[in-house]
Amino acid sequence: MPAPLPLDQQLCFSLYSASMAIGRTYKPLLDRLGLTYPQYLVLHALWEEDGRTVGAIADRLSLESSTVTPLVKRLEAGGLVQRARNPQDERQVQVRLTDRGRTIRDECSCLGETLLKRSGMSPADLGALNDQVRALRTALAAAQR
Repeated sequence: MPAPLPLDQQLCFSLYSASMAIGRTYKPLLDRLGLTYPQYLVLHALWEEDGRTVGAIADRLSLESSTVTPLVKRLEAGGLVQRARNPQDERQVQVRLTDRGRTIRDECSCLGETLLKRSGMSPADLGALNDQVRALRTALAAAQR
């Protein structure tokens, strides 16, 4: 039986460790805003489309609703979102940005700029890498269905 490849030659480890490095890059910036990375992702999903349900946010982030609910509750406690039951379907909880939730978007714009600067890569190279990683994610998700 052949020996396993060293970690640095395994794509799964490269993606994992790159994700961790990005998280460490974002952390000081998000700390200043009082946000965790998962909370930032929830906000980002709402910046794309405000008024999503908890389930729709979970789908967008490839998470379970039970994972998103506490994130939304913390964002609500911080005054960034408001939750309300859908009057047409009481089982659904809709999440809307507050004024502060909308304005914090501008404060988060430095995340991408910081990543670009620290990576030493061009915007085109980072964009191409992102396209490849998304294609991999899509293919793997399709194979699980």
